[in-house]
Order: sequence, then C-alpha cells, then structure tokens
Amino acid sequence: MSIRHGLLALLERGPRYGSQLRTEFESRTGSTWPLNVGQVYTTLNRLERDGMVAQGGEDTAGHTLYTITDSGRAELRAWFENPVDRTSPARDELAIKLAMAVGAPGVDIRDVIQSQRRHTVKAMQDYTRLKAQALVAVESSAARERDDVAWLLVLEQLIFQTEAEARWLDHCESRLIRLSATATATAANAPVAPGAHAASHAPVAPVAPVAPGSPVAPHASSAPRSDLGR
Repeated sequence: MSIRHGLLALLERGPRYGSQLRTEFESRTGSTWPLNVGQVYTTLNRLERDGMVAQGGEDTAGHTLYTITDSGRAELRAWFENPVDRTSPARDELAIKLAMAVGAPGVDIRDVIQSQRRHTVKAMQDYTRLKAQALVAVESSAARERDDVAWLLVLEQLIFQTEAEARWLDHCESRLIRLSATATATAANAPVAPGAHAASHAPVAPVAPVAPGSPVAPHASSAPRSDLGR
C-alpha cells in the first residue's frame, strides 16, 4: 500500500497540510489503513527531498501547506498508468504461519486452519455488512461522493480477498488429508522385510478412516460464505 502515491494524489487536488492529508486519506479508504500524523510528515519530508512536493506557505491557521511539483505529477501519472508489481509479493503472515506449522512439535495444523477460517468468515461477513451501508450511501447521493465510491471499491476488494482466503484454507485442509491418506497407503503396501515374523505376511487390513481428533481429520464445513452481491 503506497502512502507516498496516495498523498501525491491528494495533493494534486490542491495544497494540503499534514493532518488534513491524513484525514482525507482515511476518509477515502474508510480508515482501512489508518495513518498517524508523524507517518504523514515523514513521507512528505521524503517527497520534498525527492523534489516531488514543495512547501507552499501557510493557511490562515498557520498550518504549513504542501503542493505537488511537476516531478510529483509525473510520478503520480506513472503510478496510475503502470500495473502493481506482483512478481515480488508482500510477505503473507498466514501463509508463513501454516508453512511453519507443518510438522511443528505439539502443533495441530488442523486447529490452526480452523481458527483462522472462523476469523476469516467473520471478517467477510463484517465487510459485507459495511458494503451494504456503503451502497446505501452511494445510491442516496446524487453527486456520488467520491469518498463513498472509493470506500465501496476498497470494501469489495477486502471481500474478494477474504473469500479467496477462505477457499485457500479449505484447500489446505483437503491437501493435508490427501497427503496423510497417501502416506498411510504407502506404508501399508510396503514390502515385508525378509525374516519378519510370519504374522507380518497376513493380508493387510483396509486403511481405517481418519479418526476424529487426528491432526488431519476434517472438521465440519465452515460457515456459509456471505453473498458478495456480485
């Protein structure tokens, strides 16, 4: 998430001071990514150092105003025109957690998945309720306030993201169950070592289903996913 470019986009609309930029940024994104004033001024100082913004006097209350420069406008245009790079994805804490949970002593990865699934489904339901409110705000505004429309787009991205995460968690659980079944079948069909006890040559019993409570036993299906209104 680029605070740098977000501030440039707001400054293109006219001179702003730091706390004003923070308020407008959070209004546009529904406070999904809250900022503090220190973060805003740190970013403004870097933009000023890079020649993309300049201080432009003060307002009547004595606030220092910042304006976008031609270099800043060129940077902003390039940001809008070029796709977001996905070749170096940001670190995902959940993916790292599940990767580390595989084979970790004393960790039931099924419980980790189930706990996350409950949280993800609840988040999706919360986002869907907020989306309904945002739709009402957009549809009731003849001017189609840009902040309401922007917040609606952010909410829909969050809904799609959590829906995909819930599907991925279902896939992870299914994958672990299949791998466990394959490992069990391989062990059952392994050749008997020469000299083993005669009982070892008895027919191999069918592999029993995974017992409830096993680290890879399937849980009940997750709560129904919310209607995304697509």
